[in-house]
Amino acid sequence: MIGNSWDEKLKLIWSSEGFHKFYDNILNLYKTETIFPAKENIFNALKLTPYEDVKVVIIGQDPYFNVGKAHGLSFSVPDNIPIPPSLQNIYKELEADLNIKRAKSGNLTKWAKEGVLLLNAILTVEKDKAASHKNLGWELLTDYIIKVINLKEEPVVFILWGSFARAKKSLITNKKHLIIESTHPSPFACYNGFLGSKPFSKANDFLIKNNIKPIDWDLNK
Repeated sequence: MIGNSWDEKLKLIWSSEGFHKFYDNILNLYKTETIFPAKENIFNALKLTPYEDVKVVIIGQDPYFNVGKAHGLSFSVPDNIPIPPSLQNIYKELEADLNIKRAKSGNLTKWAKEGVLLLNAILTVEKDKAASHKNLGWELLTDYIIKVINLKEEPVVFILWGSFARAKKSLITNKKHLIIESTHPSPFACYNGFLGSKPFSKANDFLIKNNIKPIDWDLNK
């Protein structure tokens, strides 16, 4: 499915009859509806950040439902796509926190390769219909992924923005890990706790404290 260490970690899921039935249903939707992201990008987060490389997890809800935006990474958009409002606020906080100049692209692939698992809880969406694939079954997989990461011996930072992501806190029980939570970076919520929360420096301080190489958050390099 993925082509890296996630296949071993998720082999119980990949081999289950329930998952295959669910996934076949998802693939069939691509034949009759406009679904994002493209089929080959559904598992991009796992492909770009193998299990052993996960240092930070940023949980999103579901993919962008507009044409051209979703490419399998939470909050991220491909190059040459206008930067969405929530990501603009993430960049604003990054600049205030670490004095990193705001990137001109909304493509967060570099973060994924640095060890930031950009995981949406729901991995597909129908065009122009936000949360349209909620409760189809993706949450069973992504909750399992969070639980598997929770079992890691190495400390991991979980960044939970907004009520949807914060609801996943109950899955993170390993005291070795750090949970950073705040309101969502969307324009409707960012002034209620997201801006000024300094998640990027907190994450790196924690990693350094645990003798783990910090994340290079600078997307301009």
